[in-house]
This record gives sequence, structure tokens and C-alpha cells, in this order.
Amino acid sequence: MSAGARVDLPQWFDQARFGAYQVRVVVLCFLVTTFDGFDTQAIAFTGPALAQALGVGPRGLAPIVTAGVAGMALGAVLFGPLGDRYGRRAAVLWATAVFGVFSLLTAFASSIEQLMVLRFLTGIGMGGAAPNVYTLASEFSPARHRGLVMLVAGLGLPVGAIVGGLIGGSVIPAWGWQGVFILGGVAPLLFLPLLWVLFPESPYYLARRDRQSALAAMLARVAPSAPPAADSVFTLPEAPTRVGAGALLSPALRHNTLAIWGTYFFNWVAWFGLVLWIPSVLTAAGLPKAQAGLATVTLNGAALVFMLPLAWLLPKLPVRRVILWLLVGAVVVSLLLAQAGSRWGLVFALVGLSGLFVGGPQIALNYLAVSIYPTAVRASGVGWAIGMGRVGTVVGGAAGGFVLEDFGPRGFFIALALPLLAAGLAALAVRRADASPR
Repeated sequence: MSAGARVDLPQWFDQARFGAYQVRVVVLCFLVTTFDGFDTQAIAFTGPALAQALGVGPRGLAPIVTAGVAGMALGAVLFGPLGDRYGRRAAVLWATAVFGVFSLLTAFASSIEQLMVLRFLTGIGMGGAAPNVYTLASEFSPARHRGLVMLVAGLGLPVGAIVGGLIGGSVIPAWGWQGVFILGGVAPLLFLPLLWVLFPESPYYLARRDRQSALAAMLARVAPSAPPAADSVFTLPEAPTRVGAGALLSPALRHNTLAIWGTYFFNWVAWFGLVLWIPSVLTAAGLPKAQAGLATVTLNGAALVFMLPLAWLLPKLPVRRVILWLLVGAVVVSLLLAQAGSRWGLVFALVGLSGLFVGGPQIALNYLAVSIYPTAVRASGVGWAIGMGRVGTVVGGAAGGFVLEDFGPRGFFIALALPLLAAGLAALAVRRADASPR
């Protein structure tokens, strides 16, 4: 390392003004997750039309849903470590290319088997983008804004789902279910050249790799009115840590790693069981198919509205306690939905509350996961946590169809309460829940 004044990189970001360069980074992260969110939930709002075209019921759709979320689980655990080893930028670019290409190819599938393979491959890209986007956004942010920055970066997931739900009603009658996947593939592929030009590398990654000249040039763009001194050497306030999944289970990290994995897993069983099946559940309860997409819009729109103040407050709140109270509320809302029947005003109000109580722990868990892992394994830690969550989506996605077909809408909502209770128990085991990410 070259000689010069040593500067703690997180402290530099904490003291710097949050400027236009960082806003651009967050917007790019938001756009990546928007395309990701559209493609992730494409199978939900095309579900009724796809089932009709294939001549199957919820049980027949379950393997296609499961294949997609299985790919997401694999993508998260593959691309998180890749981001730690080779950079967040490369991982995000490759993940975006993967889910764009295979979403486009999904439109040309002609059998359940082809759909399963293509949704699995699309899922690898979708699962791979998220951990690196969250990690990179957090590493460009001062501690005082980190909760909000991570929320905005991840808001693309519900926004993409909302856009898909709103346009699906027009696209599917005109182009068939295939039109949704064409849009889901073409849009990120057209965006990819812009991402190649504008998307930066993580400053923490550059510091860990001792790429001081590249880091200094980047920080001069972050703070053009107060650039770092030419001889500054930026350091990270953490002991060297080996890279890779094995480090997550080292004695220092094992307890929190297992507790967070459990919380992600069970919360995502419930959340993705809900978002992937809510149109079909309400259709089975008597809601006209033409209005089924509004359930996706309501669920994700409410999550969007509720998560904004939540993310603003997260740095000031005991994060683990927030997660626990949200999960308690989620259990109550699920049991109320089981009793709501076809009173659609009440049903949609409760679906909206599910966006807060079932979906709210998502943003809090991402903040929590970033906070407990050092830079060298941060994308791996977030990636494996999200990967465990994606394993939960496999369970939720697969079980949702079987539970709906065998027990109906009321049984579906009662069953939803079980993984939410388990998520609460896992969250109780998390230590150092309110640490600030450094």
C-alpha cells in the first residue's frame, strides 16, 4: 500500500454530503431491481392465463413457479460470493444479462417442461442481482441514510410487480401470456448498455483490493467540492476476513448467520407464497379473473407505501424488535384473511396490510444482514441470506398451489400463519441486531 494519510472509508462517507453521484448509483440499483421485480412476479400475474393455455390448475402451475424460485435461490448463493471475489459491478451486469435473455426465451416455450427450465435459468439471474445491488447501495451510503438508501434500491421489486400487474391486463389480451415475458426480457437487455457505462464498482471492494487510485478517482466524483487529498490511503476498520461461504459459519459469525437464515427462510415462505399465489387464491374465492391482477398491485403498492417511512426510521430503531412486531402483525392479518370470505373491500384492505406486515420484514432483514457482516463477506452474507430466503420461496411457491387446491382460500391463509410464527422465533435468536453497518 502506498504511503500517505490513512482515512477510514466508512467515516469518510459518513462525513461527506450525499450527492448527485450517489443518487445516480441508487437510481441505477432501483432500475435493476425494477426489471428484476417485473420478471420475478411475471409468473404470478400471468398465472391464470397460463393455466388456461396449458389446461392445468394450481397444482399444475406449481412446478413452473417452483423452478423459478429454485433458480433464484441458486443465483443468490452463486452471485453473492462472485460479487465479493470479482466485484459487485460484474456480478450485477452478468445477472441482469442472464435474467433478460432467459425471460425473453420464456415467451417461446411451448410445454410445461420448457417453461420449467427457462424459469429456472431466469431465476438464477434474478436471484443473483439482489444481494449485490443491496450491498453496493449500502456501501455508497452514509450510516444516517443507509436504511432509506437500501429501501430505494430494493423498491424496484414491488414497483416492477406493480407495473406488471397494471399492464398485464392490457398485454395478455393483446399478445397472450407470452407478451409479458417478451417485455420482461427486452427491457433489461436494452438497459444493459447504459448499465455497462454508468454502473460503478463498490468503493469498499476497491479499498479491500487496495485499488487506491481508482478509489480516489471515484471519491472525487462522489464529493467534487471536497475531494480527498492526493496522498490519502483509504482503509476499512475490520480485520482481514477470508472470502467465501465458509467464513459465514466461522465462530464469530455462525450464530447470527444461522438465525438470519432461519428468519429469511420462513419469512420468504410466507411472502412469496402470498405474492405468487394471491391472484389465484382470490380467483378461487370468487373474484373475477379480470380483477385478479389488482391483488398483486394492492399487495405490492401497499408494501411500497408502508416501507418508505419504515426505511427512514430503521437507523433510529431497534431493528430486531421491528421485525418481531411486524411478524406478529402478519400472523394476525393472515388469520383475519382466512375469515374475510368474499367481502372484497375487507379482503383488499387486509391484502394491503399484508404488504406491510408480511413484506415489511424484507427491508428490515436486508438492513440487518448488511449490518452484521464485514466487507470481505458482505455480499456473500447477504447473498446466502437471500439464498436461504429463496429456498423458502421454493417451499412457499410449491406448497401454495397444493394448499390452495386441497384446502381452498381459507386454508391457504391459515397455513400462511405457520411460517410467519417460525420466522418470529428465528428472529428472536439474532444478536447484535442494532449494529450499524460499517
